[in-house]
Amino acid sequence: MTTPRRLNNPEVVTLAVYLSGGVSRAVDTEDVAMKTAEIAPGRFSWRKYPEQINIEQVRRRLTDAALPRKGGHVVGSQKTGWQLTANGLRFCEEVAPTLNADLGRQPMSKAERNWANREKARMISSEAIHALNDGGPESVTRRQAESFFKLDDYVRGEAREKKISRIVNAFGRDPELGPAIELLLTMVREDQ
Repeated sequence: MTTPRRLNNPEVVTLAVYLSGGVSRAVDTEDVAMKTAEIAPGRFSWRKYPEQINIEQVRRRLTDAALPRKGGHVVGSQKTGWQLTANGLRFCEEVAPTLNADLGRQPMSKAERNWANREKARMISSEAIHALNDGGPESVTRRQAESFFKLDDYVRGEAREKKISRIVNAFGRDPELGPAIELLLTMVREDQ
């Protein structure tokens, strides 16, 4: 598996997060480091001992990948793990077909499937969806939109982005929920 040289280091680690299951959950820096060694051999190696992965370099590039000026592709930290943002997922899905590699993702675990089924049922029966169906986008309150994403006034910053990204990544293309997510998303972004 090779990665084209045209990808910069933050983009390579973003792909590693994607391939390590970071679409719907946070993945550990060590898992990302192992995946980068697989898809871009030698790129994050020690100079003196090239068979060793330089995890500090991987962590730094993950931090870079989280910066808005570098695409804002991931959210997370060394402590909490790394997860793709909606931008990161879009980037990975655009780049994956251009690579000469198999970029398949790990299948969902039973716990992840159960979470997805519960979340979909919860969102379909939410007040926000009922308001959208009954009165259109103008009838949805910010509180209903936040409840749809399981947010409140105390969920801010990175924690807020992680919750939003998990829903968008998991259900953004769902024929039933995708259009509603797109509309409600504009109401819950902190920079709005």
